[in-house]
Amino acid sequence: MSIKLGVPSKGRLMEKTFEWFGARGVTLARTGSDREYAAAVEGIDGVELVLLSAGEIPRELAAGRIHLGVTGSDLVREKLGLWEDKVAELALMGFGHADLIIAVPKVWVDVNTLDDLDAVAAAFRAKHGFRLRIATKYHRLIRDHLRDHGVADYQLVDSQGATEGTVKNETAEAIADITSTGETLRANHLKILSGAPVHKSQATLFKSRKANWDGGNRERLGALVERLGLGG
Repeated sequence: MSIKLGVPSKGRLMEKTFEWFGARGVTLARTGSDREYAAAVEGIDGVELVLLSAGEIPRELAAGRIHLGVTGSDLVREKLGLWEDKVAELALMGFGHADLIIAVPKVWVDVNTLDDLDAVAAAFRAKHGFRLRIATKYHRLIRDHLRDHGVADYQLVDSQGATEGTVKNETAEAIADITSTGETLRANHLKILSGAPVHKSQATLFKSRKANWDGGNRERLGALVERLGLGG
């Protein structure tokens, strides 16, 4: 048996994950071409590397098909209801930082807070006969956040493409999206509502609570945790 470790299969997240493990004495590497998903682990016994998309990793952890996984903390919270019952955070990895925010058109000069958004949403519905639309890929996180802050008169519309462009294209009045610099928002004449972001995301090493930890896997996890310098 072995522990299955899921990591992003491409891009900067994969590169930074490989660097993070490598700096701690565990070498992760692709062993095939970019089109293949073969991989290898050196520096620790009993760990098998599985290359997946960052978006797949939360579900694979929750299903127990992988024991450990590296993905954005935003994706775990968005994709997994009651996520803490299904996975545990082992380490915040210090890269992949991004904030999940809510943004509105800059021309809405009187809308700067969630309370302002609640007021304008009520006025919007009274005027237009339908709810103010917020485009997002993060339905669970945004719905929970707005409920917690008493915002009611809105509807979430799914955004599969460039979320920032939905206001310009008149398919939404506001957006909720991940941003690291805010440049794309500014380029689309949007401003972030004041206050703390909905979620401050970063790459995180998660442990599955649903995977099989018998057959020596608890000992393998202990050896890996010690090798990575994560404490108990």
